[in-house]
Amino acid sequence: MADADIIIIGSGHNGLVAGAYLACAGKSVLVLERNEWHGGGVVSRELTRPGFRHDQHSMSHIFIQGNPLLLNDDLGLKAKYGLRYVFPDVPMMSVWEDGTTLPLHRDPAKSAEAIARFSQKDAATFLRMSEQAAGWLPMIQAGLYSPPMPLGAQTAMMDQSAEGREIMRTMGVSTFDLMEELFEHDRVKAHFGRVAGENLVSPDEKATGIGAYVFLGFLEKFGFGVPVGGSGSLTNALIACIEDHGGTVRSGCEVCEVFSDGSKAAGVVLDNGERLTCADGIIGALHPHILPDIVPSVPAIVAKNARRTHITDAACFTVHAALDAPMQFKAKNADGSDLSAVMYELMPGSYEDMRRAFDELRYGNFSPTPLVGVGQLTQHDPSRAPEGKAIFHAWDYVPYQRKDGRDWDEAKGEFAEKMIRRMGDFIENVPQVVLDYHCDSPVDMERTSPSFFRGDLHGIATTTYQSGSHRPTPELGGYRVPGVDRLYLVGPFQHPGGGVFGAGRATAMVMAEDLGIDFDEIRP
Repeated sequence: MADADIIIIGSGHNGLVAGAYLACAGKSVLVLERNEWHGGGVVSRELTRPGFRHDQHSMSHIFIQGNPLLLNDDLGLKAKYGLRYVFPDVPMMSVWEDGTTLPLHRDPAKSAEAIARFSQKDAATFLRMSEQAAGWLPMIQAGLYSPPMPLGAQTAMMDQSAEGREIMRTMGVSTFDLMEELFEHDRVKAHFGRVAGENLVSPDEKATGIGAYVFLGFLEKFGFGVPVGGSGSLTNALIACIEDHGGTVRSGCEVCEVFSDGSKAAGVVLDNGERLTCADGIIGALHPHILPDIVPSVPAIVAKNARRTHITDAACFTVHAALDAPMQFKAKNADGSDLSAVMYELMPGSYEDMRRAFDELRYGNFSPTPLVGVGQLTQHDPSRAPEGKAIFHAWDYVPYQRKDGRDWDEAKGEFAEKMIRRMGDFIENVPQVVLDYHCDSPVDMERTSPSFFRGDLHGIATTTYQSGSHRPTPELGGYRVPGVDRLYLVGPFQHPGGGVFGAGRATAMVMAEDLGIDFDEIRP
């Protein structure tokens, strides 16, 4: 007798989403996690001191808000399993050392008012941009949570209309190209150009222009969801759903091989030698660079193309701090009140500085200008720290492999201190209020999850040739693994890419089709 109908390798949120749908469809699900904790990139842990809960990777949940998983509460994560979000009025704010700020509100009229302090013309342009983003959003949203359309069919469809051709052009240009077309003030350009950086690419990278519209469309319609209790609240709700439907989630189980019965995926071998079997198939968070090692029966051409997928040059470095008191920004709102946002971008002096910072990463160098982003989610969810205390989550971009030959384990504390000092240029009580901190280098990122290969939190680079039905490769873009029937892929390296999308829903749709399950009839 099989150990489960479906085995899921990895407890990242995408695998859990797929497992939860299939468990609700009546399948017995067994989730195997190599770490002692669950969630992959969607996890909250006491990294510094007791009572301070830090989101080790994802900090806010943006794109999953448009997913039917949450939009329609498909699996009852909100109604039945306690998942709850707050949506602050200002999702993102740029802050400069001279005290200038540029908030992006959920209300486009408020954002335009803020932009007008820099340029009336840019404020009017922004309102047109906002209207365009809202117009394109339904089509974009429709393609994010289900298997992607074949690239040729997508191109042919879009090429049939003027609007489709405009979207295609926007998909092809860089964010810098787009900003030069739209805006006149450099700080407005930098504000939106910084959005590209959050996708781990330079604003000069071609095929990033559409990201500004996608980001703005989601920000205004859905906001940035701050999960109450921490990012791991989503993970906890998904696990509760799986277990409530008879599934099992195990930790400390590292899968070293997927084996077949000659026709389909039949089970896995753990690093301790234990063999576990499945009746219906396997869903695996198997990064393309390690897929051939875990699945020896993968055809040679599939393995070759998987291994040559490209990783971003902009790996992440994060610092999580326990604070004795909330941060106090030197800058204030126009009315003199304290700043409040989900995400603060601590901006370099000029737009060119930002662009050159990413340029250096291409050559494996450190950015001459720090590109620090920071969130202080205790502003919006005080439950994450003891009363009167606070936390921050800060990030910057660094090379995975250091040219100076230093080991990241030995050098990461020095870089973390440098980031904290940079924050002090913008925040008057930092570092004084820092009680303790935890930092993760790109090497640490890779250790926490194989999906974060070489510190790429999006699994693989978000380039045009690694997007849609070609993400991660044309052979693997449909979530199935050629040559190994009933083996399915899930993770940030699949469509639609890295971030909290709840993209495991698409994998569940594909597997449900193969199992003869009507996906639309799945209920909690």
